[in-house]
Amino acid sequence: MHVRMEKRAKLLERGGHPYPVGVERTHTLEAIRAKYSELPADAVTGEIAAVSARVVFVRNTGKLCFATLQSGAGTRLQVMLSLANVGEDALSDWKALVDLGDHVFVKGEVISSRRGELSIMADSWAMASKALRPLPVLHADLSEEMRVRQRYVDLIVRDAARDQVRARSAIVKAIRDALHGEEYIELETPILQLVHGGAAARPFRTHLNAFDQPMTLRIAIELYLKRAVVGGLDKVFELGRIFRNEGVDSTHSPEFTMLEAYEAYGDQFTMAETMQRVILAAADAVGSRIIETEHGQINLDGQWRWLSVYPGLSEKVGTEITPATTAEELRSIAGAHDVKIDPLWDAEKLVIELFGELVEPTLIQPTFVYDYPPSAQPLARPHRDKPDLIEAWDLVIDGKETGTAFSELVDPVIQRERLTKQSLAAAAGDPEAMALDEDFLRALEYGAPPMGGLGLGIDRLVMLFTGVGIREAILFPLMKPE
Repeated sequence: MHVRMEKRAKLLERGGHPYPVGVERTHTLEAIRAKYSELPADAVTGEIAAVSARVVFVRNTGKLCFATLQSGAGTRLQVMLSLANVGEDALSDWKALVDLGDHVFVKGEVISSRRGELSIMADSWAMASKALRPLPVLHADLSEEMRVRQRYVDLIVRDAARDQVRARSAIVKAIRDALHGEEYIELETPILQLVHGGAAARPFRTHLNAFDQPMTLRIAIELYLKRAVVGGLDKVFELGRIFRNEGVDSTHSPEFTMLEAYEAYGDQFTMAETMQRVILAAADAVGSRIIETEHGQINLDGQWRWLSVYPGLSEKVGTEITPATTAEELRSIAGAHDVKIDPLWDAEKLVIELFGELVEPTLIQPTFVYDYPPSAQPLARPHRDKPDLIEAWDLVIDGKETGTAFSELVDPVIQRERLTKQSLAAAAGDPEAMALDEDFLRALEYGAPPMGGLGLGIDRLVMLFTGVGIREAILFPLMKPE
């Protein structure tokens, strides 16, 4: 860095500028590659092009210097600087001042070298941006920690990092396009909220000075989208950031992206169809409905399985479990299968935890897990046929929960009872329990139509399609301070 700082100073001393406001670029590297893809060896075109990109290779050999430039998209092009074309001073400055990582401006004729390499034979060059830090050596210096913490460096040196960003962008675009195609309206709802709700999670807390009011960052998008449906927007969705002040591991981040969508007169089954269409659109955007994972091949085509919670758990443990099974019996089953539990958990919580530990990891093909006990989702409506259950499902793919949906609870009386129970749990010290949201209840009291709603974890979906962990699925993940 000291040497590079000296080169920066020399540029300034000579009246040059290490960081000009701009350069007169006429072509991108991609445009030149596309136009002259068939140029034979040792050919000239007569076309003068001015390009600017990052130097990723240099070879300075006497009267002829070679460099490889790389665009932001990863496209590369050779440039050649000869004494005869640029002159002694410009060639000397190139040798003395240019380092790997610099952005340079080069103007000259598009040619092909004797070896057939598409090139620009420069007649002038200028510094476009001086890099003060050297690029890492890919295999020696670029650890996973550095790749994640300094993503900008990762993007410079690794094609796979740039491909990952493009894949995520394609997935998000495909999801948006699929929903817009079904006449959904995309909304933007508050991230800063007075009351945290819509999920059971620990919120980030902050303070609004203007109102001298404690606030939270949202833990879900749900409650405001439902308000919009009450107001007559029958099909709505939002793709946005969610914040939960919880653990960080290979599948969880405190800041992540969710899709939530709500449809008037829908239910858990119509939302399952929407979920399947959205995921297939994302799969098509990245190339295949067949996914290879460490657990085997996943096929997204065809009918997706439906599995009821109680029969699924019963089959796994070899004992019939029903909503009437007692907490004591379930604790015994947990002990027999080495599942760690909290002795204060009731029967419903124990069923949910046992299923999550014993059954969910075995569900590799897409599976809608449904018929949950009521405490699993306080915002889902009671089952139309089974009084001890709710109308809700989780979509499990590759052993991980990827999305969820409900036939939404729109009865304001029952919803008030459930939220009151949650608020009492919060008052008793449960950091994940929802608070009582009077404005949301007021909205329901104006009459919410029957509706279905879904939530899809975008980061989990990206992980599924690209085979990376959550720290690489998110472009700039939260990291411990250096």
